[in-house]
Amino acid sequence: MDTAAVFTDKGKRRWLYPALRKGKLYQWRAAISYVYLIFFFAGPFLRIGGQPLLLLNFMERKFVLLGQVFWPQDIFLFALATLVFMVFVLLFTIAFGRVFCGWICPQTIFMEMVFRRIEIWIEGDANKRRKLDASEWTSEKLLKKGSKHGIFILLSFLIANTFLGYVIGSENLLKIITEPVSSHTVGFISIWVFTAVFYLVYSQVRELVCTVICPYGRLQGVLIDKDTMVVAYNDKRGEPRGKLKKAADQSKLGDCVDCGLCVAVCPTGIDIRNGTQLECTNCTACIDACNDVMAKINRELNLVGFYSENMIEKDQRPTFTWRMRGYSAVMALLLGVLAYFIFSRSELDMTVMRSAGMLYQEQPGNYISNVYNAEIINKSNETKTVAIAPEDKSIKIKYIQAPGPIEKGGSAKVVFFVMVPAGDIHSPKTTVKLQLINGQKVAAIESTSFIGPANN
Repeated sequence: MDTAAVFTDKGKRRWLYPALRKGKLYQWRAAISYVYLIFFFAGPFLRIGGQPLLLLNFMERKFVLLGQVFWPQDIFLFALATLVFMVFVLLFTIAFGRVFCGWICPQTIFMEMVFRRIEIWIEGDANKRRKLDASEWTSEKLLKKGSKHGIFILLSFLIANTFLGYVIGSENLLKIITEPVSSHTVGFISIWVFTAVFYLVYSQVRELVCTVICPYGRLQGVLIDKDTMVVAYNDKRGEPRGKLKKAADQSKLGDCVDCGLCVAVCPTGIDIRNGTQLECTNCTACIDACNDVMAKINRELNLVGFYSENMIEKDQRPTFTWRMRGYSAVMALLLGVLAYFIFSRSELDMTVMRSAGMLYQEQPGNYISNVYNAEIINKSNETKTVAIAPEDKSIKIKYIQAPGPIEKGGSAKVVFFVMVPAGDIHSPKTTVKLQLINGQKVAAIESTSFIGPANN
């Protein structure tokens, strides 16, 4: 097709009225959606080890995933995790097309399982909704439209509050809700901005998010190949299509009875019989609709089903190709590297540098000293009191600027002398190991060079 299903030949928006068919796949999608919705609304309030399940607080530069706190100093971990996610998306798309969009994407779940159901409950099935929109404004139409959009606004408000809870944390969200508006003007405005965005998306923009705005559909077009499993129409079995007539000879016709239900139920308005299209989100609504018809006329199910092009054209079994294996190997390697850095990650980091351009100093008691600058970063979620101590007990530390208590997610600049007994210096440059002490534990060890007199 040269024109997207959501637009007319003249480029105007075509409003869609997808029908609802509750087949087996729809029931599975509904179950997944219920689990997702429970976790979405409960997520900001769930705790693991006293930390949120998920928090993306860009203002305070604090990020929490499954109870693990990450700070800006861990940005390389986010870069690595993003790379892992991108490789996973590539692999998943190569293997299964756009299944994520139809089954797991929040846009689809909220649109089809929440807002669409409310619309059907208030305004009726596809034909009734179409007639209602085309009719003149009456008290009945005003009541139905007003009720629907009122509920849409309330739901959008609830989603906006929950979404903000993932950004600022449930404690701050509860403060905005319970305390005077004047105390949280920015937060209050943010909630209503998000409410307006969500309301417009689910009441007006709808499938355009999937077909026009989201870049994933375009990405699918360059990633899928003849071995990718997608929702597809088996044209070898279905063609030539024709209406089912009792008196006519059906032997020359395929299994497709041209009922049009696969088009009627599609939330993006495409005809799956025209082949793979970027607008298809693999939601499987057409599979349920077609299987319902096939069961009624006693024909084999899955005329529309999960197939690759080679499965239809060459009767091949699903294939784990070398391309998929390559992406799997890369993802496994990246996951291993990410896991190593996460599990070896310390709550405290220390960077030590000798003050540039300064020579050694002679100190009382026959000591030689160098001046050092250190930065200590606290990546934990609690205040830490630390100290710097040499590994060699004969070496002394004399603070110019002591670290003191370091707030959670904060850092401290430290300036200090490292004092080495003159008798222990045997070369112009000596390696000294410094320990970062937290309580009774060694949190980190840093090696640095010490400059002293030669041939001592």
